[in-house]
Amino acid sequence: MVSAPEQPTAIVRMADAGDLYTSWRWTHDVLPGGVGTAPAAQVDEAVAALGRSLPDLTDPQGLPRALTTGGFSSYESEHELAQHLSRTLLPFGLARQLHGLFTRGVRPHLRIQPSPRVAQVPWELIAPDPGLRLVDIADVSLLAPLGIVHAPDREARTWAQSRHLPVVAVLDPRVPGFRADSALGSVLGRMSADSPLSQRVAAYADEGRLLPAVGGPTDCFRRDDLDREWLGTALRAGAGRLVYVGHVTAAAPESGESEHAELHLACTAESIGFAEPTRAHRPLSAKDLLLGTHTLTAEPVRGSQLWPIPSRVALIACESGGDLRFSEALGLVSAMIAGGAELVTAGRWALPTDLAFQRFAGAAADARPLQDAICSIDAAHEQPDAVGALCDWQRQRVAAWRDERTIEQSPVLWAAFATVAAH
Repeated sequence: MVSAPEQPTAIVRMADAGDLYTSWRWTHDVLPGGVGTAPAAQVDEAVAALGRSLPDLTDPQGLPRALTTGGFSSYESEHELAQHLSRTLLPFGLARQLHGLFTRGVRPHLRIQPSPRVAQVPWELIAPDPGLRLVDIADVSLLAPLGIVHAPDREARTWAQSRHLPVVAVLDPRVPGFRADSALGSVLGRMSADSPLSQRVAAYADEGRLLPAVGGPTDCFRRDDLDREWLGTALRAGAGRLVYVGHVTAAAPESGESEHAELHLACTAESIGFAEPTRAHRPLSAKDLLLGTHTLTAEPVRGSQLWPIPSRVALIACESGGDLRFSEALGLVSAMIAGGAELVTAGRWALPTDLAFQRFAGAAADARPLQDAICSIDAAHEQPDAVGALCDWQRQRVAAWRDERTIEQSPVLWAAFATVAAH
């Protein structure tokens, strides 16, 4: 299929006003734009069906249910859900244009700005035709909020200018006051030196591109020194990318306070910040990243000065992209883009760990779906066209799910990831 640089691009915007309104336009007017409407009752039904399929960490049985009997636990139930979402949410006029491009061997790029109500929808996965997914016929990314992208004090950083700079890796940091098997404990478990993720870390270290500096590949995991001060120092020294694997506490959508989303580093309760301490730990909130020490210190410093965000960011954590569920998106993804990022990959919903796949769903003892996803996202962020590379990875995952239909291949994990791009 034809892709960039000849790739046609459609800007797709959605708005909640009882019914769901979707408009689209093609850049350079390569095709006519259009408007579609989805009735509120149908949208609510589709979103509810999706919600019942997702891991619910507030329910002790929520994660086991998602992996064993939920909508994503079998190919047949997931495919039915994907068709339901497509029938409800993909406007017929746009679907017809996509089909026309598909038959000509052209793969367009859809840049989607979902409304808060449909922010958790895995657009890549929806099925316009039986067996055919949207990512099979289009590259898909999400639009960053325009108000953030065009903020007058935003200092954008580009991959072309910074690709040679270090990869700042915060991988499963130790959260003060929480044991490895607790709520904010280890997400990766004990890492071996020969695992694919350890080998990627070792390769960056060998190239002199890894921060923190480590003596061996496993020394990068479960560190207790990767706090907000260390992160700020590393980013201010110059970074090409930021990779975070750990815990995020998302703000509840009904709160209307997306800026209270929290990133859990190795920060002690004595750290300066807006978030309330939990035990011996103070999380780093989106509000911290946006406001810095405004009102907290006698000589406040802006967040973008304390933590200048590199061009590309991967936030591999439960609902790390949760700010898209708010009408005013000021969560972690928006904070990263406000701080200078041009591209952020984050999670739409809670992510099952490798141990969860093994313990609850009977996956093989050597199955590592989460580690494999981290490696694939990390590799894609190294490519000039990161969005295309990430969509290639998801196309491979779709094919494996279609062919193998085992829980390790389920989109309950890999379809959680959305990529938000500033341009």
